[in-house]
Amino acid sequence: MNESSNDPATMRELVRDYVRAVHTTYLDHVQHLPPSERGGLPLVAAGDLTVVAAAAHRLHLVATTDPLPAPSGPEVELVDEHLGVRWRVRFYDPSVLPELGLIEEDSPDVVRRVLGISDTVYHLTVAIGGGLSGHHASHSGVALANQHSQLGRDLERIRRALPRQRAVVDELGICARLGLDRAAALLAADLTSGRVSAESGAPAAASLGAVLRDSTR
Repeated sequence: MNESSNDPATMRELVRDYVRAVHTTYLDHVQHLPPSERGGLPLVAAGDLTVVAAAAHRLHLVATTDPLPAPSGPEVELVDEHLGVRWRVRFYDPSVLPELGLIEEDSPDVVRRVLGISDTVYHLTVAIGGGLSGHHASHSGVALANQHSQLGRDLERIRRALPRQRAVVDELGICARLGLDRAAALLAADLTSGRVSAESGAPAAASLGAVLRDSTR
């Protein structure tokens, strides 16, 4: 790591460029979708959001629509916009939020708990250094757009199959987006009258996939 990359302002610009590349790639990638489908995608639907860049063992990028207070003290916030979506990148490290330096394992749920964020549009983890390249950001943007688009289509198929349980299906979708594995497993069992019983540790996306197969068979 060279001297310039140790400079906080330089690092913030690297992270800002990375987030900008993720968002512009995502938004450009979904331009071909029908308006109603595009408008339902989490990043598009958010319209105005904050991306918290939290440096723990890894760099966590947590996009949220949770309202945050105005920056104070050493907090820094940078604003960008593309295709009608506006976002602020807010930076935290142990010098700003000491608890980030105390966590032993920076799993996504632990980092979100430390930040106090509940409503997550997406949560990316990035290796500090080479992981912040524009090439990596573009791949992340496409992958995120495809993941959100597929999730939306899968949820709509389940809603059509289980029209009386749309609210529970919506909850399952939130769990899949936030990676709430245990909650997703419980909802999957509820939606299928116990026919889907996720194994311990199964990811939320797997529970959603099992519900889709069960409800559309």
